[in-house]
Amino acid sequence: MEKHDITALVTARLDRLPLSRYHYKMIGICGATWAFDAFDIALITFVATALAQAWNLSPGEMGIVLSSGLIGMIAGAFLGGIAGDRMGRKAVLKWTMLVFSVASLGCAIAWDIYSLVFFRFIVGLGLGGLPPIIYTLMGEITPARDRGKTQGLLTTFWTVGWILAALLAYFVIAGLEDGWRWAFVAGATPALYLFIVQRYIPESARWLAMKGRKEEALAIVDDIERQVAKTDVIPPLTENMIKKDVVAPQKPSFGALYSVNYRRVTIMLMILWFLNMFGYYGLFSWLPSLLMKSGRTMEQSFLYSIFLQLAYLPNQVLVAFLMDKYGRKPVLIGNLLCGFLATLAFGWALGLPTLESFHIIGLGVVTSFFISGIIAVSYTYTPELYPTAFRATGAAMGSACSRVGGMVSPIAIGYAMGIIGITGAVSLVAGAFILAAVTVGVMGIETKGKAL
Repeated sequence: MEKHDITALVTARLDRLPLSRYHYKMIGICGATWAFDAFDIALITFVATALAQAWNLSPGEMGIVLSSGLIGMIAGAFLGGIAGDRMGRKAVLKWTMLVFSVASLGCAIAWDIYSLVFFRFIVGLGLGGLPPIIYTLMGEITPARDRGKTQGLLTTFWTVGWILAALLAYFVIAGLEDGWRWAFVAGATPALYLFIVQRYIPESARWLAMKGRKEEALAIVDDIERQVAKTDVIPPLTENMIKKDVVAPQKPSFGALYSVNYRRVTIMLMILWFLNMFGYYGLFSWLPSLLMKSGRTMEQSFLYSIFLQLAYLPNQVLVAFLMDKYGRKPVLIGNLLCGFLATLAFGWALGLPTLESFHIIGLGVVTSFFISGIIAVSYTYTPELYPTAFRATGAAMGSACSRVGGMVSPIAIGYAMGIIGITGAVSLVAGAFILAAVTVGVMGIETKGKAL
């Protein structure tokens, strides 16, 4: 068979499979790697709060600490995406985990702000390459009709990682002298998970087929079918299924993102991801400090952060099912609009020191609920917009823009608080969400049920 015929065969065989115990197992295994990513990113927000007191950091210096890893993530996203399309998804996944695990140990021995910023940059190189790879890989394992569900459920593991970081902050960072150093040691634990990745996560059969590696691709599909057949009945493969999915062979290319067929969606994703993470990091990287500025103690701010992260789970599960029923675009726009309104209300509450904690946390929970939906749909939506040949590169472009937004926002919000106050600064976050909603509405396309 020609290379594109192999791609069509592999695609048809994978897409005809029922969603099975095997797919849920893969969600769990891939989700754990995503939780590690969230854990490490969340960790620095709590560490920065403790360091502000221990090292007497100014708001501007705190913004630099929060953004240092994000600079590395920009480079890591580009390198990881391009490498994933050329070297394979699994190999790059292993390297990203190793890099940020080892660098986290370096953060634990940091002796001043400059050394911490350096090690956080190296951590960022590893962390930046993980999101485009893990979502591309999971999407290429999953049948097209269920991809929204599996990708949405995968996103829930981000919440798990963040909550673990918040718990560690509450019991270790706030409870022990130099507890932040031990927190960074915990951030190195993903290195121990590499043997799980090596043993249980397969290389993408779709990527192997696109590369013309027929025997390897078919061997992986055979193994997946054997595992699915243990619990579910596999429908027969028909010639019509294969013909329907025949695609012309393509080469990995960064420039292809801006070709006539993909320029519009690439620009849309760049804007969407920049604004998404400007809003997300602008709010959550400062959340413990914002709560302290509104009159709460460090311990209370860490504890309240846990409640707000728990609010992520319900909507991530909800949108996982809504995406496959109603489509990616309407669910994403709906959450962006609701996130805009909720963030405005939360910013108003944070600006009133006399307001009861119950009301502040209640509004924060609503805000977290909708922001979680924004992130879940965006991660599902992004890799679906590109073909296998440069899917990871396209996802990496979105990831890199998200890191730029995440890098700029902590600094911008930090200085904005000194000029226009807490409510004004949080209003900037809300503005990012409404601009993202307009962008998706005007430039976005629907990908529900699209064959990869």
